[in-house]
Amino acid sequence: MAAIRYRVAGLALLVVHLGLVGWLTLRPLDVMWVTAANLEPLAGIKADLALGPAEAARRIGEGLLLLAPLGVLLPLADARLDVARWASLVRTVSAGALVSLGIELLQTAVPGRVVDVDAVLLNTTGVALAHLAVVPAWRTRLRRRLAAGPGGGAGGPRAGADAGRPAGSVAGRSRRRGGALRREDVSQGATPRIPRVGIAP
Repeated sequence: MAAIRYRVAGLALLVVHLGLVGWLTLRPLDVMWVTAANLEPLAGIKADLALGPAEAARRIGEGLLLLAPLGVLLPLADARLDVARWASLVRTVSAGALVSLGIELLQTAVPGRVVDVDAVLLNTTGVALAHLAVVPAWRTRLRRRLAAGPGGGAGGPRAGADAGRPAGSVAGRSRRRGGALRREDVSQGATPRIPRVGIAP
């Protein structure tokens, strides 16, 4: 049941995110001129670095963050916990790279947009970083929660089972060894007290 909820939430967020990415990257731009397409890896990043630290950080950060949520949303939509860490990373990064490449190819038909191979590199790196930062810890936490079960809190499921039993039976059972009941388990009752009678002077 929990897997279904995670899958539905992941798919819904994934659709919303991809719609936002499409709106940001595939809108026509009304510009006077555009730069030439960049097909040389790292050439665009070097050009951004030449613009100064602030502008370079803004442009590179935008490239890293654009598809970074896919690193979390794709595994969330898959909702599987029994996946090898590296297999999950490779699959998620490959899907992110394909999405980024598809965006770049679609931009060839959009006025004001140009192809940039460095955008694919930055987008894919952002997906990988987001996946490594969130998904392994998230899956480990869910595995522990499922292994503990609904009574996995303080005292565990055994404590929950004993909750409805009389206190005496629980205490007596805790003192059994090898099936034999120790002597102190047998209730002796209260020791009778004899009232002291005073002698009048």
